[in-house]
Amino acid sequence: MRKVERFMKEKGLEVGDYVRIIEKENGNTSVYEGIVMNPYELSSGETLTLKLDNGYNIGILVDQILSVEIIEKAAPKEELQFEEVFPKKPGLPSVAIIGTGGTIASRIDYKTGAVHAAFTAEELAKAVPEIFEIANITPKLLFNIMSEDMRPEYWIKIAHEVAGMLNNGEDGVVIAHGTDTMAYTASALSFMLRDLGKPVILVGSQRSSDRPSSDAAMNLICSVRMATADFGEVAIVMHGETGDTYCLAHRGTKARKMHTSRRDAFRSINDIPLARIWPEGKIEFLRSDYRRRTESEVWVDDEMEERVALVKAFPGIQPEVIDFFVDKGYRGLVIEGTGLGHVPTYLIDSIKRATEEGLSVCMTSQCLYGRVNLNVYSTGRRLLKAGVIPCEDMLPETAYVKLMWVLGHTDDPKEVREMMLTNYAGEITPYTRFDTFLR
Repeated sequence: MRKVERFMKEKGLEVGDYVRIIEKENGNTSVYEGIVMNPYELSSGETLTLKLDNGYNIGILVDQILSVEIIEKAAPKEELQFEEVFPKKPGLPSVAIIGTGGTIASRIDYKTGAVHAAFTAEELAKAVPEIFEIANITPKLLFNIMSEDMRPEYWIKIAHEVAGMLNNGEDGVVIAHGTDTMAYTASALSFMLRDLGKPVILVGSQRSSDRPSSDAAMNLICSVRMATADFGEVAIVMHGETGDTYCLAHRGTKARKMHTSRRDAFRSINDIPLARIWPEGKIEFLRSDYRRRTESEVWVDDEMEERVALVKAFPGIQPEVIDFFVDKGYRGLVIEGTGLGHVPTYLIDSIKRATEEGLSVCMTSQCLYGRVNLNVYSTGRRLLKAGVIPCEDMLPETAYVKLMWVLGHTDDPKEVREMMLTNYAGEITPYTRFDTFLR
């Protein structure tokens, strides 16, 4: 038994107790109040960890603790069922919350210090009771994975779950999802959910729910607000600025995570956001071309070809990269080209071979903002001649998901081109707006 465990046993301390600690260090006395946390598993075992009232943790060497006062013992674990804690309220709309994991559904593991997908959808809902004043909430945990573990087969499961909920009376669905791959899932749902007439909102957070700077609660509140609005599309709802003022709703096919850690990490690319949502209830639609709520029955078009790859062009990329996907039997390839949609000229022969052997090759731009135009320079014209499909102003990840969906329906090159250049879910804007760059 380590020193900290012996100390806790001697003092009658349990994880969750609220205590007052008096510490003496280098002749100076300090007083701390907070919740006793699990000792850090990988430490030497000489430090007692407290979560202070401000939400931050502090470690105190047990040899420097002069006294411990237990102010309040840890509360016993709740045994009540979800329905008993949060009864349905007549007159409120119904919103389902699907849990898939991610930071919005995670907390710090105080044994290791790591962030883990740990909250169920039910726990997430209990952590933000404000949402029960907005709608009657039906939570369901579908997955408990981090964002990086999302897979195309899970998109299909999410789509069917969403469709079933909407067709069985839910007024909207909120999907708690990790932020790193949320744009991929949003795009997939945008293509698979056909005749959608109700809101499907993906929401995440940049900081775990037990951190004082977490954006999870406000993001979830705003998402439930959007899920009850007169709106019928797939959207991502996240913080609109670094403070806690409002959230933005981004069209599912036009959103991208643009920062690793800022709370306002998501941006609408080559487009403006759909709406601004305040947690208090106000929703300001920023454009008029969104789909309104209808009573149509949604159905799932889940034909997806998973043998599709996304490749970034870079100086020195070798033709063998393209050849690999041809030789491995891939059906489609999306290239993030430079600038207007270019690759090194020595790659073109391999790309031509790919299209001749039945691979559909699509071009996007790693610039993200602006449009692909293969008619300006000779390299682009050669790519067109080689059979490359220019993807207008589609985001690379959106084009990747769309090509999977298109190839699930046809392998005819003419039909693939026609479908890739058809605007199904707002993924292609008709012209480049001057006011969308780095908003």
